[in-house]
Amino acid sequence: MSYIAHKFYGALFNLFKSTKINNNKVSFIIDSKESFKGNLDYIKKEFENRGNFDFHYFYKDKFSISSFKKLSSSKFIFLNDNFFPLAFMNFNPETVVVQLWHAPGASKKFGGSVDIQSREILEKISNKTDYLIVTSNNVKKYYKEAFQISESKIKSLGLPRMDYYFENHDVDKLKSKFLKDNNFPTDKKIVLYAPTFRDDEKYNNVFNYLNLDEFNRVLGDEHVLSLRLHPKIKDFYKEDIISKGSYIDASNYESEQELMLISDILITDYSSIMIEFVALDKPAIFFTYDLDSYLSNERGFYYDFEKTVPGPIVYTSDELINVIKNEEFDKSKISEFTKTQFDVIDGDSSKRVVDFLLK
Repeated sequence: MSYIAHKFYGALFNLFKSTKINNNKVSFIIDSKESFKGNLDYIKKEFENRGNFDFHYFYKDKFSISSFKKLSSSKFIFLNDNFFPLAFMNFNPETVVVQLWHAPGASKKFGGSVDIQSREILEKISNKTDYLIVTSNNVKKYYKEAFQISESKIKSLGLPRMDYYFENHDVDKLKSKFLKDNNFPTDKKIVLYAPTFRDDEKYNNVFNYLNLDEFNRVLGDEHVLSLRLHPKIKDFYKEDIISKGSYIDASNYESEQELMLISDILITDYSSIMIEFVALDKPAIFFTYDLDSYLSNERGFYYDFEKTVPGPIVYTSDELINVIKNEEFDKSKISEFTKTQFDVIDGDSSKRVVDFLLK
């Protein structure tokens, strides 16, 4: 949507701003693809545990008079990502608008930290937001800048969808099924490779840098590579380039969290997926074959990348293979990093958020 479209959307919503508030109505703002729905699902479950609440999914890319009315009558409204028309939507003073955000901690700069031109509208959105939920007091200053929001509105209560890892999962069974379904022995260690999409296109064909045949020759007896590719990356390689190699393409696997749960090692580069993965006390390797270019040309980080990331940085396929072969991981660095990104990891994030709001 353009700026004018955002204002028009807000003006339509404001026709219903005098709708009486239903104290038991909880709305979730989401797109039709139901992207980033995890946090919202966990908040919904927690409200269901508390009593008889009425839930409404407000699809931001659909126009519906009925949906506008339900949203305007909601006591609680939750978002999981940005929704720019919010800048121009006027809510009843009794309504509580909560931004959960879909990612833990703070890694790559985003929002107002990199896009100076967006700061004005982000500030308008933040004026309509009552609370922004984060995972650590340590990252509040970054979210304050990214969202152009008052720090007093930022509450370190945890990421609701992190509660997933504390549910009663039979990890061995899930892992065995995943390997069996992909025709691999069930005793293999899973190495999850989740590279970032680059703006500089020449670096997007990760298979120009990862020697899959050598990976399998050296590590294949005990490990299997599971690839989780950004959809755009597939535009930069042909399937026949890697068809001779043995691997699992998990790019379309429904649950990224389940993949992290069953994987033993993560290979990534600049993706914030590593924050969630190392919170499980498992090792990550940073395969940054284009580090100088990325640090010079992309949006940057909230910390010194080379000094801070919780795992070895490698630049070549051979270095990557050797780190895995020799298990060159520093658990203390994982622990130190995790403490900067999470105040607590206990499976009660959803409970804390709802307790805070209801009190």
